[in-house]
Amino acid sequence: MANERVINPIRAIEQRGRTLVVSIAGDVDVHRSSAFQRSLMELLDRRPRQIVLDLGDVPYMDSAGLAGLIKLLGHVRRLDIDLWLCRPTDAVRSLLEITRLDTVFQVSQSLEEVVS
Repeated sequence: MANERVINPIRAIEQRGRTLVVSIAGDVDVHRSSAFQRSLMELLDRRPRQIVLDLGDVPYMDSAGLAGLIKLLGHVRRLDIDLWLCRPTDAVRSLLEITRLDTVFQVSQSLEEVVS
């Protein structure tokens, strides 16, 4: 179990033109937030036009996971990169709504709507 805590929840990064589609799976919590946040910041080195985070396989996210998303949002806004949260699970969508971050982030239920 101890090893599971350090596993990065980012499972795959697919480049589609200047868009990065990032598949995230598993819990994004305090145990995984450092690796998660570090990987999100590394995405910026690729100089994408758009970053799409696929949250369809994230059953749980806590405040540490949200902090990583908020940090990324601050950076992408300064760099004029478009950021989307796609396919959030019910639990993640509820967290975004409770914290009112659904009004701050661009959220879509479909990857196809966002990735052309």
